[in-house]
Amino acid sequence: MKAVILAAGEGQRMRPLTATRPKVMLPIVGKPILEHLLAEVKAAGVTDFVFVVGYCDKQVRSYFDDGKKWGVKIAYSEQRKQLGTADAIRMVSNVVDSKFLVINGDVIISRADIKQLIKSTHNTMCVFEVKDPAGLGIVELSKNKVIGVYEKTKRPPSLMANAGLYLFTPDIFDAIEKTEKSPRGEYEITDSLKILMQQKAGLYYYQLKSWQDFSYPWDLLRANEAMMQSLKPGVLGTVEENVVIKGAVQIGKNTVVKSGSYIEGPVIIGEDCHVGPSCFIRPATTIGNHCHIGASVEIKNSIIMNESNVPHFNYVGDSVIGEGCNLGAGTKIANLRLDENNIFVSGVDTRRRKLGAIIGDNVKTGINSCINVGTVIGNNTLIGPGVVVRGNILPNTKLF
Repeated sequence: MKAVILAAGEGQRMRPLTATRPKVMLPIVGKPILEHLLAEVKAAGVTDFVFVVGYCDKQVRSYFDDGKKWGVKIAYSEQRKQLGTADAIRMVSNVVDSKFLVINGDVIISRADIKQLIKSTHNTMCVFEVKDPAGLGIVELSKNKVIGVYEKTKRPPSLMANAGLYLFTPDIFDAIEKTEKSPRGEYEITDSLKILMQQKAGLYYYQLKSWQDFSYPWDLLRANEAMMQSLKPGVLGTVEENVVIKGAVQIGKNTVVKSGSYIEGPVIIGEDCHVGPSCFIRPATTIGNHCHIGASVEIKNSIIMNESNVPHFNYVGDSVIGEGCNLGAGTKIANLRLDENNIFVSGVDTRRRKLGAIIGDNVKTGINSCINVGTVIGNNTLIGPGVVVRGNILPNTKLF
């Protein structure tokens, strides 16, 4: 059986983090979303993959190559022009000849669910019951079949969301051939599914036990928090005397943790990092490779990507920081409103009381700058000394 992973999209709602990388390569617990998905699919017994790539595809290809590192086989299909999910599936029709999996590359599914799904002999859509259906594709069910699919409707008929995981037979290709372009100029897989529903065999469903999807940058924090609960400790670097390590902490090769530092797990610190002296790293923090976390710095519940520095007297809470960033001495990121209500970003309720900043790549701040809750900062932005930043800052902005 082949697993077709749809990894061609950008993920515009994830900007600025996806301005330089595909959504599937955003890190959680120190690894790209796509790597977590691959591991679960392999653990379910599937080792033959086709990655449908497009936007920034070189990053996916160079990271995963032919899959040997993971003990799987990976082939690539290129969707250079974004013409919809059905179009992406159509492109693999010449490489599958029996039932096969199709999975959105920006979700994480458990191996247990995948094992159950591949037992099916029918065209099957996976669904997951959600508390809030806003922004999701919602399905209507009857007995063991799907009888309706609704995209982001204001009055959803149920709380069952389309989970972006399917088991298809070759019949799907006939349905795709009959699928017409949608008003937005794409071949929508939901339209193909509706064609399957009208056929005698119909479209079956399987309800997942677990599912994680990613629509907005703060969803990365939610997943990071949850997945780190099962983190196993391991120290491959150097830890000097008078360092306190509590709980599950992973420290990568060639990383040095200097005296006086206090690390409270679960925490991941990548390779070739310099940490401390006298810093405080709190739970659910993931730090990438080649980072510097310096003196009197406090970091809590955050994702810091490769080659970014938080070196002097900084506070970072509940934030996502891209690659190649540098926070000047005394830079502080607020993460809690004074009234303690939910934080909104560009009019979207994050459903989080605590959220700091979403910072793109190559952002630099001057000394004693302050970044307010829910601030989004675009790539290559420069923020001068003592500047207070709030709202949505466009890329390449200079604030002095």
